[in-house]
Amino acid sequence: MQLIRSMSLLWGLRRLPAAMLTLFIGLAGLPSAAQPVGAAPAAVARPADHIVAVVNRELVTAVEVERGIERARAQATAAGTRPPAADELRRQVLESLIEERAVLTHAREAAGRIDEAEVDRAVASIAARNGLDMAQLRARLAQDGLDLQRLRATLRDQLAVERTREREVGARIRVTEAEIDEWLAQRREQALAQRDLDLAQILVSVPESADAALEQQRRERAEQALSRLRAGEAFEQVAREMSDSADRERGGALGPRPASRLPDLFVAAVKGLQPGDVTQVPVRSGAGFHILKLRALGDAPQDRVVQTLARHILVRPSARQSVEEVSARLAEFQRRIGSGQLRFEDVARDFSEDRSAPQGGDLGWLSPGATVPEFEQAMDALPVGGLSDPVVSRFGVHLIEVVERREAPVDPRVLREQARNVLRGQKFESAYVEWVRELRARAYVELRDAPL
Repeated sequence: MQLIRSMSLLWGLRRLPAAMLTLFIGLAGLPSAAQPVGAAPAAVARPADHIVAVVNRELVTAVEVERGIERARAQATAAGTRPPAADELRRQVLESLIEERAVLTHAREAAGRIDEAEVDRAVASIAARNGLDMAQLRARLAQDGLDLQRLRATLRDQLAVERTREREVGARIRVTEAEIDEWLAQRREQALAQRDLDLAQILVSVPESADAALEQQRRERAEQALSRLRAGEAFEQVAREMSDSADRERGGALGPRPASRLPDLFVAAVKGLQPGDVTQVPVRSGAGFHILKLRALGDAPQDRVVQTLARHILVRPSARQSVEEVSARLAEFQRRIGSGQLRFEDVARDFSEDRSAPQGGDLGWLSPGATVPEFEQAMDALPVGGLSDPVVSRFGVHLIEVVERREAPVDPRVLREQARNVLRGQKFESAYVEWVRELRARAYVELRDAPL
């Protein structure tokens, strides 16, 4: 079932409505929105087509099953794997279509009304992601035997599924504070190998041929050095007088190095030390006894992030104003702001429909992940002082300006929220599969093997 599982999870694993159907264009083989029992067919059925299943009040046709089989075989070929035997593959495809219909019929009832403006934004986002205007989108759909009405119907269903899935599956997922603590501890452990450790050492060497008496003598010398450090003597001075290593004239300084380039026993010995601390006991290696000092600890990569100070103008499409008209209006603002005829903050105050309008569109310092992906991608592509083209998101159409960038430490609260999101993501698929299984079990399913 693993091969087909990716198909039945189509509704659940695509997070953004625009992303869910970006590939819709040019794929005439995709099934249309499910047809209810008794509804007029969207197109004349093929002679060999017939109903193979009824799920609640939705139909699954033989043509859909055949298309699913073709896609599954193509996926297997691309992945270099062998699909199941023909009968098993057909069963899996049919089951995935039944699950899809069960989810869809539930979502249509549970999601509530999908505003036409939401569908407008999703259509516009698909066009933008494919580099098309609306006229070109219609032409492209027509080439593939589709039309805008069918695309909108499919998008409306996708939005309903997305809304229902986020609410109902999300409510099933629980992440505890202990799980977050464990995730952060593992992350810190992994990050240690990427940090620069600035160490110094005092080495009391032990010859490979040393007997027990000589090794004890050398251990006692290392303990003496450690006693002098505990008494308050400078590490550098003790290293110059007692270390056998070549770096003793530098006070034992090894210099900053990534943890991955240091002996594992050194990294383990200084784990948990703060800069300036010394290991409490000598560390034994093949060379002898080491006393280590952590002189400095470099930042781990995830301890700092690049933040962007940005502002935007947001205009929402409506029944009176299409996405195309809003985009054209913002493009004119862009031109006039770029030429110096208007100030960005004045346009934001007068025309933006976001709550940031009174502040001239100022969004403050944004960390990665703080905005929706389509906004963040456009913002990240801009230089400081750059002004974007109109950007369509699920919230409307934006004009974005980057004011400044900086590198900043990650807020511990942000790290915990990041951990929570990662853990929720890890638990999402299993929760989703269980949700689909329950909807499938509750659905009315009538299998029809023979053509009608």
